This record gives sequence, structure tokens and C-alpha cells, in this order.
Amino acid sequence: MGITKVTRNFQVTLPKDVREMEKINIGDKFIVTIEDDEIIMKKIKSEILDRSFGVWGKGSSGVEFTRKIRDEAEEREKRLGI
Repeated sequence: MGITKVTRNFQVTLPKDVREMEKINIGDKFIVTIEDDEIIMKKIKSEILDRSFGVWGKGSSGVEFTRKIRDEAEEREKRLGI
């Protein structure tokens, strides 16, 4: 384990030995919490993120997904005469 510091942009560099031991790659995401006056960083497994945001489907945003659902509902209402 190494020592690191906070830059003027409030960024922190993870020491090389930590990156290698935990197989941390560019683009990996972390959750940062505070527990008992300690800052805890935990790497988020990509499959957890995929499951969490998979509802939107690949390549579409939440806004696009919402519009699609709204349009489909409007079409159903027209077909049913509601």
C-alpha cells in the first residue's frame, strides 16, 4: 500500500501496487462512502452496473426509453379508443 495525495482538482491517484492487486483499469467505477470517520472506496463490478442500467437497453438513454414507452401507450390508447 502506498501513500497518495489529493490534487488541486480533488483527484487521487491510486498507487500502482493497489491497481495491480485489485486489477483496476481505466474507466472502472467506484462507490465512495464514509463509515466511522473513514473514507471507503469500493470497485463496482461491471456486471452489477449492466444489470442496474440494463432496463434502458443498449444505446438508448433514460429519456429515449421513457419517450418510447409513452409513444407505445398513446398508440394503444388510440387502438382501444380510450
